[in-house]
Amino acid sequence: MNYTTIKAPVKASFIEKRSEFIGYLCPVSTNDEAVNFINKIKAEHRKAKHNVYAYILRDNNITRYSDDGEPQGTAGVPVLDVLQKHQLTDVCCVVTRYFGGILLGGGGLVRAYSHCASLAVKDADILNMHFCNTAIITIDYDLYGKISYVLPEFEVKQLNSDFGDNIKLTVNIKSEHYESFCKKLTDITCGKISIKKINELFDNF
Repeated sequence: MNYTTIKAPVKASFIEKRSEFIGYLCPVSTNDEAVNFINKIKAEHRKAKHNVYAYILRDNNITRYSDDGEPQGTAGVPVLDVLQKHQLTDVCCVVTRYFGGILLGGGGLVRAYSHCASLAVKDADILNMHFCNTAIITIDYDLYGKISYVLPEFEVKQLNSDFGDNIKLTVNIKSEHYESFCKKLTDITCGKISIKKINELFDNF
């Protein structure tokens, strides 16, 4: 259920035998978002010989690619292969090629498109998304030290803290740790704690 994606769009480029390859990598979550991104890049590079793409979505397990006029299997598949090897999802990669007049051959094309996609991935800020429970922890002040000591043990991400009549902490905990986390807090506070789950979502750890 956990997955890996990227934080923000990135761009990378290089030149191979006078052909310029420009790789664009963008986070997307739906088929429409992916198609809109592809069309945006195509509109920016109308004079380019090829705008090759590949994208992978969690939504309906969609995987699509296009060679966009390059010989079959030499462009879209290598780009898709890079995304899959890095186990990325909810991403779209478009590699634009401005032909430089020198033919690269099948193997050369595969290496060039793969290299360009890899450069974009290398520049991306990778997010490891985990399914989490969001909870509000309510405790008295004298228990705060004990609670603070336990949070790092369970890789808890603290979202908010409210210091009023008592202390309320809003946190995200990986779902696989939630039950043992609750038990540990209940044990060390002798039950003098309130833990209320308010949401389930994906978050980056």
